[in-house]
Amino acid sequence: MQQYLQLLHKVMDEGVEKGDRTGTGTKSIFGYQMRFNLQEGFPLLTTKRTAFRLIVSELLWFLKGDTNVRTLIEENNRIWDEWAFKQWVDSAEYDGPDMTDFGRRALKDDAFRIQYEEQLEQFRTRVLEDDAFAEKYGDLGPVYGKQWRSWVGPNGESIDQIANVIESLKQNPDSRRHIVTAWNPAEVDDMALPPCHNMFQFYVADGKLSCQLYQRSADIFLGVPFNIASYALLMMLIARETGYELGEFVHTLGDAHIYSNHYDQVREQLAREPRALPTVRIAQKESIFNLQTEDFELLGYDPHPSIKAPIAV
Repeated sequence: MQQYLQLLHKVMDEGVEKGDRTGTGTKSIFGYQMRFNLQEGFPLLTTKRTAFRLIVSELLWFLKGDTNVRTLIEENNRIWDEWAFKQWVDSAEYDGPDMTDFGRRALKDDAFRIQYEEQLEQFRTRVLEDDAFAEKYGDLGPVYGKQWRSWVGPNGESIDQIANVIESLKQNPDSRRHIVTAWNPAEVDDMALPPCHNMFQFYVADGKLSCQLYQRSADIFLGVPFNIASYALLMMLIARETGYELGEFVHTLGDAHIYSNHYDQVREQLAREPRALPTVRIAQKESIFNLQTEDFELLGYDPHPSIKAPIAV
């Protein structure tokens, strides 16, 4: 994973300081590309432990067309909770403690952070136990799963982009139209978080399937390791469904940034030596759409310890 470490070095050394939507501040560069040959191993970061189970359950959530955090909470996956929670505390129905600017306040005030975590845990419990509440506040709007599996066309018909690209890869491998996009301008404002990894394209050559992702906004320390592994895993699934061998994952970044409250963690990570990449074993199922989280097994993963850092909401 030297490709990723080189990106960290470049942004820390050459990035420009910019403000951002969250008010945290970043170092940022624009336009960067990494390439990963999946024949050399599964590109899961080894300079800090990265939660493979969360990557799997989120990807399956996308592939099933789901947009409600309830499914993820049931799998003990909390990576989308804070965006759903923000919808709740910003609503007229919320009657709990003041959570204004809760993301940044939680970073600076220990007492508030404890209160915030308590409210967030109560939110998770209510999403699990209250169907009406989960439907209203657990749903993130038309995010990735909706766009991948049921993009609504101008005639009102639903377009299953994933099924279509699989069929296209099987029937016309040399096509230059093997594209899936999550960026739907008509629905961006209805999403809890507009898609950061917003378009990907498949390519077939010499019997190998490659994929290029364009990511408009890249949180390098927290998000990008997940994105790399998630799309490498998606490549594996699509290759299995279409009968191709694995080629390259090409990751193209737009605004690639490191948040100012991640600088110390980045320096700690850059002091570590990368280790051998793991491999992934996936159970045989009739279709990739029938897979469950327990059908994935990570083999030979020996990472350095995890490094915690706050998320910017």
